[in-house]
Amino acid sequence: MNTLFNYLLEGSIILLLLYAFYIAFLSKLTFFGWNRAYLLGSLGSALVLPLLSFELNQSSVSGLNPDLFTYYLPEFALTPEEGISAKSILIYAAICLYGAGFLWTAARLATGIIKTFSLIRSSEKFSHNGLTIVVNPKFPPSSFFSYILLPEYQAGNKAQELIILHESEHASKLHTLDLIFVQVSKAIFWFHPLIKAFESSIHEVHEFQADTKVINIHPKKEYAQLLFNLTVTKKEQQFVNNFNQFQLKKRILMMNANKSGLVHKGRFLLALPLLGLMVFVFACEKIKEDSFPTAMDIPLENQNVIPENLNLKVLEAEEVFDVVEESPEFPGGMEAWNDFLRKNLKYPKQARSMGIEGTVYAVFEIRTDGSVHNIELLRGIGVGCDEEAMRVIAASPNWIPGKQRGRLVNVRMRLPIRFKLG
Repeated sequence: MNTLFNYLLEGSIILLLLYAFYIAFLSKLTFFGWNRAYLLGSLGSALVLPLLSFELNQSSVSGLNPDLFTYYLPEFALTPEEGISAKSILIYAAICLYGAGFLWTAARLATGIIKTFSLIRSSEKFSHNGLTIVVNPKFPPSSFFSYILLPEYQAGNKAQELIILHESEHASKLHTLDLIFVQVSKAIFWFHPLIKAFESSIHEVHEFQADTKVINIHPKKEYAQLLFNLTVTKKEQQFVNNFNQFQLKKRILMMNANKSGLVHKGRFLLALPLLGLMVFVFACEKIKEDSFPTAMDIPLENQNVIPENLNLKVLEAEEVFDVVEESPEFPGGMEAWNDFLRKNLKYPKQARSMGIEGTVYAVFEIRTDGSVHNIELLRGIGVGCDEEAMRVIAASPNWIPGKQRGRLVNVRMRLPIRFKLG
């Protein structure tokens, strides 16, 4: 549940930042193709970046990899099973509300696509300069993939030729795919107040591109008059490019605007630092690792934290290896080790009530007889989690000991245990 909320929160922030950048720096430029790519990329970033995870390991000793010093067991994450509470009810209600909005938006998209294909199949079709014109009184002048949709077809009609030219540009640039992608994004972020603004801006850019195609061939005044005469007021499916559907005044102003100079393309480069910052914030997980942990590296309040009820054996006489040819192995492998931790670890009540989460790092030795000794805390989070991690390690059954040059040796192991509330 937390994962879903975090994903939606991070995606929402990305949408907000990238759209604010678009409005501030790019929306008035006449690089329509670049603006189209930026808007689609922004939606893609909001969908993908929260799913990425890169670990940034920081070593306190330059040039040294901490994993060379101690065998590092895979992190084990403990998530407690929660009973039904008022908080749980609210969380489930929020999930149900989100799911209902997602299903409603997705169902509208699927229904609209199916309905449009059904109307196309049952409509009259004409071939026009390599294009397929579909005629049905229910269609406003629009495009859908490679189809040009018209309420009626009059061969030789000049005004209709302009409409067809306009819609053919939508078809050739595959604008329908853009709009379907927007609708999928809209289903995921249906609650976001800016998702409709993204949709409107992408429609705008599509219209600017198609208008540019027409005015490069025909007079602007004649085309502008046509836009006034054929204003579409009926709301249609949003994955169809309706002729003259969006902001007539803005389109005419953009047709007459001075072309943006090449120097203005530099504004797009400004988006790279912003994107890099978002990758760092939302996709990078910083894990600071020390070279070889000693007591001086442990926070004072966490030093020598050993549960009083544990009878730990401390052996120091024999050599302990950090790297050996054959590392120790838990009987049954890592799956059995994780199963042992899962069955024995308990999330401390105080930590749960205070909402404490984090990773406890511990180190211990596997002796030549497979027993566990010399358990030390490297980094803890307190509130009982440190003691619980050390308790379970001390309760571990014997391991298969490690070997160096064919003989059994003592080996130091490191274990991270993540306490995470579900």
